[in-house]
Amino acid sequence: MAKIPKVILLVESSRASGRALLTGIASYANHYGPWSFYWEPGGLEKVWPVLRTMDASGIILRDVDKVEEALAYGIPTVFIGHYQTEIPGLVNVVTDSEAVGRTGAEHLMQCGFKHFAFCGYVKSPIEKAPWSETRREAFSESIHSAGFAPPAHYELAMDGQNWSDERLALARWLESLPKPVGLMACNDDCGGQVMEACKLAGLPVPDAVGVIGADNDELVCNITGPPMSSIGIHFERAGYEAAQALHGMMTGKPLVSRRITASISHVVARRSTDFVIAEEVHVARALRHIRDHARDPITVTDVARAAGLSRRALEKRFRHVLGRSILEEVRRVRTDQIARLLLETDLPVAEIAGLLGFEDIQHIARYFRAGKRMSPVAYRKIHSVRRLPSTRSQNGDFISQSGVVRSKRRRL
Repeated sequence: MAKIPKVILLVESSRASGRALLTGIASYANHYGPWSFYWEPGGLEKVWPVLRTMDASGIILRDVDKVEEALAYGIPTVFIGHYQTEIPGLVNVVTDSEAVGRTGAEHLMQCGFKHFAFCGYVKSPIEKAPWSETRREAFSESIHSAGFAPPAHYELAMDGQNWSDERLALARWLESLPKPVGLMACNDDCGGQVMEACKLAGLPVPDAVGVIGADNDELVCNITGPPMSSIGIHFERAGYEAAQALHGMMTGKPLVSRRITASISHVVARRSTDFVIAEEVHVARALRHIRDHARDPITVTDVARAAGLSRRALEKRFRHVLGRSILEEVRRVRTDQIARLLLETDLPVAEIAGLLGFEDIQHIARYFRAGKRMSPVAYRKIHSVRRLPSTRSQNGDFISQSGVVRSKRRRL
């Protein structure tokens, strides 16, 4: 009987990113296993005393201070980076932070903001990979390249020990910014802190400050009040590919790549960036009508009627305020609605076409391709985390911290 591989998982589960990574790992193991897991959410420090005695086949771990010591055991290892830079010779899972920053900038600009800001975290003594700074730089470059003034930026301490004092300082900084301002936070936790400071300063979100985070932790995003927009990242797929790479190392297969990238999926737009340009009342009415009827086959004439202007007059104001035509805005909003349904549901494309008022599947495919430069099927295949291979019904056993094999407890 073949030996069941024993894999040590040193991945926290307090945030959606960690849980998604674990879900992807479990999906791969259930499909190609069985594997036996020892899962320690507390990290390497907790398991260090018994690591030598565990006869492990492989390790998937978040970065910690003792990574080099763990590597000395010669066990196949996949490294999920956060605090440190990539480790040469090791399989590294990294997040595309540059794309995160660019996407945040694009979303806020599309919402119609003219002033911008970024809130991130101060680089800590143990941190060697400045992911927050990378996101800020990409965000700032995108904003500046579009012809806007360089965004203001603010840094918070990651430990949150002096949050009461920091919240006051953050609130004062937010008050000093030109309004309305579109603000990107380096991640959802930081975005939640910004939203709290906005309440303290009496700044309405999104009318005074529009906020977008990153990671799309639904719990964090939905308790901010109003719900916070966020950039989804393919952590589940990255976890699946991490397990795939580890399996190759454990079985002696050559590695295709030593870098696994957690790419962005799409922007999950919520109320925190549902901004309508207030200084141009007719454009504001038009934008509200377009957003309220994103599921309907609306026309430019419908939009002009809702705005209370002639089509020609509204077209002129649209181009002056937004830099694009009414039709381009309708197509952008409708295309984004199609994309959300493709990624957030399992509805067939034909059914999505019916829901959104398209004549048939060919019509929606042509419409979507014009905006996204690919078919709906290709977009779903590339971006959706739901497209992982189907899994077997049997699950691999999990090993408790005592080392006893258990089939029901601590199952991922």
